[in-house]
Amino acid sequence: MADNLLRIAITPPDIRPEEAEAIAAILDAGWDFVHLRHPGASLRDMRNLIESIGPHNHRRLKLHGHFDLLCDFNLGGIHLNRRCPEAPSYFSGNISRSCHSIAEAKECARKYDYITLSPIFTSISKPGYHGAFTAEELSTIPPNKVVALGGITPERVADIRSLPFAGYAVLGYLWEGADMAERLDAFASIERGQSPIPQSE
Repeated sequence: MADNLLRIAITPPDIRPEEAEAIAAILDAGWDFVHLRHPGASLRDMRNLIESIGPHNHRRLKLHGHFDLLCDFNLGGIHLNRRCPEAPSYFSGNISRSCHSIAEAKECARKYDYITLSPIFTSISKPGYHGAFTAEELSTIPPNKVVALGGITPERVADIRSLPFAGYAVLGYLWEGADMAERLDAFASIERGQSPIPQSE
């Protein structure tokens, strides 16, 4: 169990209005990385999004695709997945990867800076996508290399801390709610050891 959990926000599939402002709020709240997922976005769309985010935050952004943008911006790294499974040969920075089984997590943990494992709990953003692992299975993951993904809410942080996770990654809870500031505050309260603030619907 890591003393200080890595906190990662993952963007929704589609670029949203005022997304740059939302990303700035997440990073200003002290989160470690924002993963720019956006599988259907064009190179131009991604370039415009990154340009609209303050350069001081670029080192905390990670790409899930359009890796050529690494040549144009000083970004925090890349995240590999089934859509983009290989890192560019010229890139030697921070690389993470998506995993969906304990065996895959154990294999990949040796190769990457960290990996995400999902789904840990029932997904908020993907209806019908349920938690796939028992607590006993999760107790065998490599310590301090695996980031929990899937159904992460403030109330689940204690569960994450009880297992050998390096941190957690959040998508649905942050982006599907009416007030992101409230939701960021709820995570901050948990990290301070307080009860989460009730959320507006």
